[in-house]
Amino acid sequence: MHIYKNRYIIFALLTLLSGQLGATVHEFKLDNGLKILVKEDHRAPVVVSQIWYKVGSSYEHSGITGVSHVLEHMMFKGTNKYGPGEFSKVIAANGGRENAFTGRDYTAYFQQLEKSRLPISFEMEADRMRFLTLPPEEFKREVEVVMEERRMRTDDKPRSKTYEQFYATAFTGSPYQQPIIGWMNDLKNLTADDLKPWYRRWYAPNNATLVVVGDVTANEVLNLAKRHFGKIEPSDDIKPLKPREEAEQQGPRHVRVQAPAKLAYLLMGYKVPVLKTAEQEWEAYALEVLASVLSSGASARFPKHLVREQQIAASVDAGYNLYARQSDVFLIDATPVAGQTVAEVQAAIEKELENLKQAPVSEDELARIKAQVVAAKVYEKDSVFYQAMQLGTLETVGLGWQRMDEYAERIRAVTAEQVMQVAKKYLLEESLTVAELVPLSLTQSTRK
Repeated sequence: MHIYKNRYIIFALLTLLSGQLGATVHEFKLDNGLKILVKEDHRAPVVVSQIWYKVGSSYEHSGITGVSHVLEHMMFKGTNKYGPGEFSKVIAANGGRENAFTGRDYTAYFQQLEKSRLPISFEMEADRMRFLTLPPEEFKREVEVVMEERRMRTDDKPRSKTYEQFYATAFTGSPYQQPIIGWMNDLKNLTADDLKPWYRRWYAPNNATLVVVGDVTANEVLNLAKRHFGKIEPSDDIKPLKPREEAEQQGPRHVRVQAPAKLAYLLMGYKVPVLKTAEQEWEAYALEVLASVLSSGASARFPKHLVREQQIAASVDAGYNLYARQSDVFLIDATPVAGQTVAEVQAAIEKELENLKQAPVSEDELARIKAQVVAAKVYEKDSVFYQAMQLGTLETVGLGWQRMDEYAERIRAVTAEQVMQVAKKYLLEESLTVAELVPLSLTQSTRK
């Protein structure tokens, strides 16, 4: 009984904390289509402003991969009103910090400022939403920066290269096969003229969500947004994308990446739905719990059995992306210890997965995992930045920001039988893709 009492105490504390941080989200929409989400958080006199565009690498087609990421870089290269680099200088001069990121399903820009500086953020974001100059000389410099970024972060990093090849092998129809940074050949042949129609089409108020979290009131944010964004014309070219769904996989796939490296590396991925594509939504939450059963914390099954007890792997992790626009993979990665092969580690992983299919997780283990999963998500809300991130992500992938407050309840509702059921249904050999990093000595080369 002592264990169960502790479990209920943990859940009660997490529920209380979630309630304290779960202030109302105010939603508005301007006449030009701009959606605005405001969450008041008055614990400190700071504000986070993020603008999310529904465009990323999964919107791209062959020949222009990387265009979304290159355009993200060019967003800092000037408008008629602000010259190259001035956006960042103005934010810094006002004591703020700013940056941007491109994903598969979105591109987003953010500033974190003292609350009285929010008008500066809005004024400059509104300006570059539709008025970039995209000077060819700046584009030429910036695409070189991106190509060097690709060399450093992917081409010269064996594990990153393996990860990229894994996705290119796992997916044949889904745009998730494309790297966010783009293929090098596409980057080499990208022009400023490729960016212009991409910018005109996707960077518009009716394809964006403005998220503000911090020491503000909803009405002041709305009035400020009307003043700066309200007169921007919407795009006439925002239409639903053609579906690019993945065909059913008919058998396991395997790719080997040979590169100079000290250690072998294993990636395994099973095709799975996400919350947006699952036939039954509980399956997505059960997959989330399943990933945590395998690798969340030192007492999870992978670190306990494969790392400490069997000492067959230096590390083993499982991951699942609940919030995506299209179906994804349930990902497992591992590093064998010296003297063990990738094949031996894969066999040990598959044995652990088989155990999950044959017997339900115990009530005690499930309670511990649920507490960890819910705690991690709730504690993210202690940061105004991550509150905004959750709102922006959910809204931009098409789930709706309201899902944020459903998470804890839906995770708690997952049963041991449901965890076993999704393991049996989705962790199948016919939907498996394996990528293996084969280490070469630092003096070896794969080229003849």
